[in-house]
Amino acid sequence: MNNFIFTCGDINGIGPEISIKAINELYSIEKYKITLVIPKNVFEFYKEQIPIEFPYNICNSITKEDISDSKVSILDIGKSELNIGSVTANSGLSSFNAIIKAFELIKTQFGSAIITAPVSKEAWQKGGIKFTGHTELLASLTNVSNYAMMFLSKRFKAVLTTIHIPISSVSSNLSITKIKNTIMQAHNTFEYDLKIKSPRIAVLGLNPHAGENGQLGAEEIDLIIPAIKELQEKGINVTGPFVPDAFFGAKLHNKFDVTVGMYHDQVLIPFKLLNFDEGVNYTSGLPIIRTSPDHGTAFDIARKLVANPNSIIESFNWAREIVKNRNCSFNK
Repeated sequence: MNNFIFTCGDINGIGPEISIKAINELYSIEKYKITLVIPKNVFEFYKEQIPIEFPYNICNSITKEDISDSKVSILDIGKSELNIGSVTANSGLSSFNAIIKAFELIKTQFGSAIITAPVSKEAWQKGGIKFTGHTELLASLTNVSNYAMMFLSKRFKAVLTTIHIPISSVSSNLSITKIKNTIMQAHNTFEYDLKIKSPRIAVLGLNPHAGENGQLGAEEIDLIIPAIKELQEKGINVTGPFVPDAFFGAKLHNKFDVTVGMYHDQVLIPFKLLNFDEGVNYTSGLPIIRTSPDHGTAFDIARKLVANPNSIIESFNWAREIVKNRNCSFNK
């Protein structure tokens, strides 16, 4: 039976809240197990704030007996000090440790997919963690160098060529190889994980007006167009580069299965505009399945108990679909 692992995210943000709210809605649907990786004291704090509607057991490790005996397991990763609404080294370390523990469960076949609540990059930095986010950490843990950050929703799907780098560094981080790899990540993910054959892929330009034939930048001529042409010659259904503002203004994203952007905000702004409460971040190219909400820790509303769990619920739904498509199962 599939076991879906939720991580608590930054304990000072809304991660524990939305995870518990999501499990309240999900635990009784179909046949699967859920494990929430979280400090026991944090879970006990929130169970006094949010009515717990699911039966659960609390454990320090996961065994076959834990999976078979309870629909929901609370995996304690050790006591952690709560300072809700604040960015602390302690909360960064707790969220990091939750991911490491979740990954260990996947490696030992006690889990089918990881659904991660939001973490704080600043808290990770304070905690001495060298990674900038889930994507880079999980790529390192799985020894994968060719991966991509993908965003999923029913209305719009997108993938990033560069991820968490300053705008000033985007151009120098682009290459024909990197662009081709990103396009192929989109192609392979859609064929393998989403079961869409020969997906229609749109590629955005980097510069205003997609460079206007080199007048506003040469990246389109030097890098993006050659990458697209090489893949078209290999039979990949890819088109571009499109002028970004006109592409979204004319709603051309509706004519493609996935849009490849050159940098973070180029596709995240329209994606969140369309899907703020239901967008999902998926790390494509990994041997494991990991999804997460496309929003952040929301320290400003933590403790108010008003956080919307829709995005993490959608993260579970997409993870379940990908597990099904990969034919993964517990103890396979």
